[in-house]
Amino acid sequence: MNEACDRCTRRSWLVGRLSAHLDQIRGNRPAIRGVLALSDRKLIAALAGCDKAAVTSEWSRLDAAATRRQWRAASTLAICRHSASFPRPLVDLPDPPAVLHIYGELGRLEQLTSECPVIALVGARRASADGLELARELGRTLSLCGVSVISGMALGIDSAAHEGALAADGRTIAVLACGPERAYPARRKRLHSELAQRSVVISEMPPGIPPFRWAFPARNRIIAALAKMVVVIEAAERSGSLITAEIAADLGRAVGAVPGHPGSWHSGGANALLRDGAHLIRDARDILDDAFGVESASEAGLAREPLPLPPSLSDDQLAVVAAVDAGFTTAASVAEFCGAAAEVVGPLTELELLGVLERRRDGSYLRL
Repeated sequence: MNEACDRCTRRSWLVGRLSAHLDQIRGNRPAIRGVLALSDRKLIAALAGCDKAAVTSEWSRLDAAATRRQWRAASTLAICRHSASFPRPLVDLPDPPAVLHIYGELGRLEQLTSECPVIALVGARRASADGLELARELGRTLSLCGVSVISGMALGIDSAAHEGALAADGRTIAVLACGPERAYPARRKRLHSELAQRSVVISEMPPGIPPFRWAFPARNRIIAALAKMVVVIEAAERSGSLITAEIAADLGRAVGAVPGHPGSWHSGGANALLRDGAHLIRDARDILDDAFGVESASEAGLAREPLPLPPSLSDDQLAVVAAVDAGFTTAASVAEFCGAAAEVVGPLTELELLGVLERRRDGSYLRL
């Protein structure tokens, strides 16, 4: 069965219906998790207040089949925890979502969660330029390695991680705190569209539901549960990314963090995670080694060998890769190797954007 059952359909509708009431406790994350674990009738009793009778009547009379047709009319799919396609890692949660609403292809979700290991890349919305560059690089590299990158499509680190993965093999999952067909934030509409076309967007919230503040920490539990490891790239000391890391640790998932300058507010949260024992992450190799083990990553060809080249590289790009593999790591030496000084700058830049080469601070190039 690859469609939500009647019971779970009613539950999903109810969560959407009570979202405004849930927003009253948005500042108390444990309370949100506790409320989401309640049965339907207890959820209504706890949240509906003076609307209890009306909500109970609507819930009991809900036409589940008609509700699913409305969801499909919004170009979304719905699978519940009883569906064969429902990601099994979500069952580890004490308060798993009753329904996942999918904007994109169901088969793509199954591929990205069942056939590929999943790594979460999360961090600050107001990220630094270096943080954004690293997020894109990690997204590209992990995607090329056959790893699914999961994040929340927020401004800053989250969006950069998705962009990096899309620039490579497109292995990425966006988890939203609103209906999955809604681009949030709105300025990421183009990214949202590309994710739906080439990858997948999912949400606990039914189509048409706007973002509520309570739904962001609730969304984070889905990211943490689906990931084998959560990596915080940049985060202030009270960042929502730390909630994701905390939930991951509670679930027995690995947690990693990128170190930053001790005096930078961008790095306060990540540095605190490292102080408390998180894996230190410098590059994609650290993630692969820590998440899968040095030996298993090496056996899989992920950690010690260069990444496989993307298909359809041009002759000029292949010549540049051959030069770097041969030890010619500067633009000038690559040009000398290739015999055409004016023609290597473009291929070098293109290969960097594709995640094949990395340009280091000294200007030299490294094969990833």
